[in-house]
Amino acid sequence: MDNYGAMLPLSRLKPGEVGRVMAVEGGHGIRQKLFLRGLFEGSVVRVISCYGPVTVEVDRNTVSIGRGMAQKIIVRRL
Repeated sequence: MDNYGAMLPLSRLKPGEVGRVMAVEGGHGIRQKLFLRGLFEGSVVRVISCYGPVTVEVDRNTVSIGRGMAQKIIVRRL
């Protein structure tokens, strides 16, 4: 069980939950791909759907990423 404010992978948030990206695990390539989609340390995301690809809203844009990539994004619930 996660405590409020605990850090966890983006893929573990439920639809409607909001989190702040605390870290992106992985090399330069994945960090660059996520950065170009607006997902980087400090950005705030709201999960729209987590069935199939993970779909989030970030900076008024909708972004869908695979579950493997979502596992590498560490967030803190807000």
